Amino acid sequence: MARALLFPGVGYGGSCFAKDVRASAALARANGIEPRILDAAHAVKQCQERVLLEKIRQHFSGRLAGRTIAVWGLSFKAATDDIREAPALVLIDDLLSRGAIVRVHDPVAMPNVRRLYGACLEYCDRPEDVCAGADALAILTEWKEFAHPDFGRIKSLMRQPIIVDGRNLYDPRRIRDAGFTYYSIGRPAAKPGE
Repeated sequence: MARALLFPGVGYGGSCFAKDVRASAALARANGIEPRILDAAHAVKQCQERVLLEKIRQHFSGRLAGRTIAVWGLSFKAATDDIREAPALVLIDDLLSRGAIVRVHDPVAMPNVRRLYGACLEYCDRPEDVCAGADALAILTEWKEFAHPDFGRIKSLMRQPIIVDGRNLYDPRRIRDAGFTYYSIGRPAAKPGE
């Protein structure tokens, strides 16, 4: 049970936990207590939300304008369409601000994202469709649909075989051996030939 709650990733989302951390910190301050642990939790959340962008940015030496980035997973967790405080939105905003083309897929949250972003994003009904011509694939939500993709098919569709995995869904050696450059959370990059 604890393993399901404690794993490296792109930060927590949803309305309850994020709101509760902020409200608890405010209540502590109102009572003269410095909420160092709550402040640290919030600061780490904000840093983790930008980890994937930093990995993508570094891989492309900061040049993201005109690059197509595919995104799997828009909700803050699997099995919901809830995008409140979703780390995917932070990544999407950062990519768009840097001139990237963002193509997205989520099994159920796309209507909510479409209401928020409209025509700023490209929406795909199938996970493999976002990969067509993509310079990188970023994984933000641990949907079971993403657990066992056809890596050969994905690689054949992508312009560059790069996966940036914010949920550590895959074994780095397996992805490297399939010919991908693979970045994940808290593990070294895996690159073909290394």
